[in-house]
This record gives sequence, structure tokens and C-alpha cells, in this order.
Amino acid sequence: MTSTHAEELAGYLAPFLERQRWFARSEREDTGPPVIVEAEVLRPGRPGLTDLVVAAGDATYHVLVGVREEQEALGLLRGQEHAILGPLEEADGHSLAYGALADPELALLLLEIVSGGRQQAARVRSVGAEQSNTSMVYDDRLIMKLFRRLQPGPNPDVEVTLALDEVGFNHVAAPVAVWRRDPWDLALVQEFLAGGSEGWALALTSLRDLYASDPDTAPEAAGGDFGDEARRLGEMTAKLHIALAEAFGRHPSQPDEWARSIQHQLDAVPPSEGVTGPGVGRILDDLRAVGDPGLAIRLHGDYHLGQVMRGEVGWYVLDFEGEPARPLAERREVRSPLRDVAGMLRSFQYATALAAEERGPAGQADVAGLAVAWEQRNRRAFLDGYGSVGQLSELVPSGPDFEVVLAAFELEKAAYELCYELAYRPAWAHIPRQALDRLRGEA
Repeated sequence: MTSTHAEELAGYLAPFLERQRWFARSEREDTGPPVIVEAEVLRPGRPGLTDLVVAAGDATYHVLVGVREEQEALGLLRGQEHAILGPLEEADGHSLAYGALADPELALLLLEIVSGGRQQAARVRSVGAEQSNTSMVYDDRLIMKLFRRLQPGPNPDVEVTLALDEVGFNHVAAPVAVWRRDPWDLALVQEFLAGGSEGWALALTSLRDLYASDPDTAPEAAGGDFGDEARRLGEMTAKLHIALAEAFGRHPSQPDEWARSIQHQLDAVPPSEGVTGPGVGRILDDLRAVGDPGLAIRLHGDYHLGQVMRGEVGWYVLDFEGEPARPLAERREVRSPLRDVAGMLRSFQYATALAAEERGPAGQADVAGLAVAWEQRNRRAFLDGYGSVGQLSELVPSGPDFEVVLAAFELEKAAYELCYELAYRPAWAHIPRQALDRLRGEA
């Protein structure tokens, strides 16, 4: 890449980034234009491929740029105009720069580059649902996740996936290749779980079947009962935590520090929501006084129904990256395994609420009792499965202390959810509010 091209690309980056789903909109604050930190030409000429690391505000982004003759590129990008960066001056005519993963030829080339020539494919398609990264599926055999928001040091998704594979945990898609350029982890290639079903989709299917039944129907009697799957998911989660403890070690618990962190999350909730009070104080006091807090281990960090997939031979865990906007050190902290458990249980309530909203305002009241019954059944099934794995007893609290620690982390998660919903989806704020009321003993 010439210095002239670098200057031209730098001028196109601000509007290009604004159009990308993986760009954090908070970076629009007046911190100056994006700056190219690194540029590596992976393939010169046309079609060309260049890898950029870009600083925008306080964040660092990963941008792959393709270059073709202008008219050829415009034809290729029809319907994908959001991927266009802008024209580049060439000695032999105009070229067009664009997001390279919109170009199947360059996306296929990238797999060869990332795998060091060990992997090739004939077909590629994008996975359109992701927000913070970009994933490409090759021949329905491999999936590459290109990390978009970069932080120096090992990406947790890479670090944890490799560590779990090393200790023989077979409920993650097997890693195939890592693309790393110090100090960044740029991409991860794994086996693709063809034919799998996301846990979120399975839960919603179960709830739709139940909600279409008679109001007095028990969840286990409905056609799409999720209870057995919830139990198996609990068992797999316990095995995940045992494997994480083997891979990253067991650490002393710090209930006082956990309580301070949870209080910090509660303090972030607007005072008008009234989440403080005797019920909250009692939960935190019980946590500080817990006799058997269990141990602290490395966690998944963002565990919910959307992060697990049911394959042909059982449940698999996806995406160990955690919250990409959080500092890397925070995403690598050790905590009680019950923090992950709380995240999964909270997603059960979310599933009941969103499936009910599909029925419209009039239909939601009709299924309120069914929603509570479904959530309670699947909470019990998940926790039964989780507790059935013998080695887990070394990691989690015993007896009543289990419920004490779990309630504290559910409180933290619901407070986090309320902050998020108030900021981005106010119409959904009632979901974590209901959970907070229950936890405080007001529902």
C-alpha cells in the first residue's frame, strides 16, 4: 500500500465505520478522525487485500480492505453499498476500496492466509446475526470469527477455547487456526457445528408450543417441553466449569469483593428505579457472611441461551469473548461459577417474556401463569442437572449457601440488564424489573 493510498483510506474510515454494526457508536464523540495504526498488504494488486488496525477514539478496530477496478467492484457490491470505502487513484485508472469480506474471492483467500495454507474452501457465506465481530462459514465445515474490536493481549475467546481443547473438553467446536499478530488476536477458525440449534431458538419453540396450549397445561405436558434439554444443559455447564478450573486453576473466593462489585452495579441503576432497600441489603449481607462460598474460577462471562447450541451429540458452548467493550483484565477475572449459572437462569425469564410479547398485549396476560411455570420448571431442571455432576462440589457452595451466592449474582445480572434496557430498549425494562422485585421479595 502506498502512502497516498493510506491517506485516502484514512479519509474514508469515519463514515465507513459509522455504517458497521460492530462499531461502538459511543466512539462518535469528538476525539478526532480514525487513524491507521498498522497496515499489512496481504495480497497486492487487483483484487488486492490489505489488513488495517485502526484507532477510533479510545477503541481499536480491525478492518480488512479489498481493492478492485472500480466498475468491477461496484457490480460485486450491488446491495452491499455499506461496505464501500471509496475510490483510490491508480496509475492505470480508478480502483475502489471496500470491506473485503463482502468479496467472496477475498474471503476464501483469507481462510488460506489465516490457516497458513492448511485450509481451503470452495464456498463462503457470512453469519449475519453477529454484532461485535464478523463470522464467515466455509463449505459448512469451518467457521472463522474475525475480531473487530481489538485489545492488546490474548482475546478471551481464543485463550479459553484453546485451553479447553487442551484439557479435553469436547463441548466446544474444535479450534483449527488462530490469526495472531503481536499484540493482537485477529481471528479464530473452528469446526462448524452444522445442523445445530441455538438454545435460544429451542427455548422459544418450547414456549410457543406451551402458550398455544390450554392455560392449565403443565409445561412438561406440552409438546415442546424443554425440561430434559435444560437438565442436560445444566450437566454440560457443570463439566464446563470443572474444565475451566482444570485449565486456569482454582482460586480463593472473595465474598466481600463480590459484594462490592455487585453494589457498584446496583449504584449504576438510575435512582428513580428504586432498586435499593432492605431486600437488596439482605442479599448482600448474606453474601458477605456466607460460610461456604465455594471457589473462584475463570468463567464464560456472558453465559445465556444464545451462547449455547444443541448439536447431534449434545450441548456446545459458544463465544468466550465476554463483553467486548469491557477491559480485557475485567473479562479475565475469576469469580464464582454461579455467576455463569445466574446468567443462564436470567435468560430463561427473558425467553418467557419475549415469547409472550409475540402474542401482542392482549395475549400476554393469558399466558402469564404458563410463563412462570415454564421458568420455574426449567430453572429446577437446569440446577438439578448442574448439581448432578459429582466433581462440581469442590467448586460451588454447599447447602443453603448455594442459594445465597446464586441470588447475589442474579441480583447483579438483573441490575446490569436493567441499565442496558433503559439505555437501549426501554420497552424491555420490565423484564429485569420483575426479576429485581422477585429477588427483593416484593413480587
